[in-house]
Amino acid sequence: MQLPPLPEIHHPKIQALFQKSDRELVTLFQRHPEEGQFFAAIFCRYGQVLYTLIGTATRSPVQSDYLFVKTWEYIYHEMRVLDLRANTPRLSLQSWLINIAAMMINRAEVPPVEEIQYSLKDTPPVFWCYLNQALNQMAGNLRLILLLSQTFQWSHTRIAAYLHAEGENISASDVKQLLVRAYHALEDALPEDIRDIYLAQTAVTA
Repeated sequence: MQLPPLPEIHHPKIQALFQKSDRELVTLFQRHPEEGQFFAAIFCRYGQVLYTLIGTATRSPVQSDYLFVKTWEYIYHEMRVLDLRANTPRLSLQSWLINIAAMMINRAEVPPVEEIQYSLKDTPPVFWCYLNQALNQMAGNLRLILLLSQTFQWSHTRIAAYLHAEGENISASDVKQLLVRAYHALEDALPEDIRDIYLAQTAVTA
């Protein structure tokens, strides 16, 4: 299976890192959590390998894409504390990534196709990781309104009615204003280089 074209591989920030070794990229990723380019460079280097492995182990492209993004989400968190030197014999980054992919293939519960709403084309795995991190940093009310609007496609009126039932005195026009605040808060919570790579030509989507 061929990984679809994704925006990061041709971005100047990522191309400038292609000469870095795996260990250098992992170290930079760990030392600079406020930047996303190092994780994106690792993804560009090994994304196709993992996509092929996962694609051969799932029943449909939709499930492959879902398991692919969940695998990179797991890698994103585990790599924060990864020490390749601690393994005996020393483990290469590629071997570690393949082991993670194999573990996810064997253990992850992949939903039926009809329940999966994730789109690899719309939300590349690296952006997915930083987007979720940004969502977790947002105020709870703004995050809820944003998710109801974008994930569940609720109208302003329906969101206002739901919040009113939860004890919030809020109108549909208030929801519209809060959504604007939520988009700005989400964008501000994303690393600057992630915004540059993924949002230069597009609006924030969740």
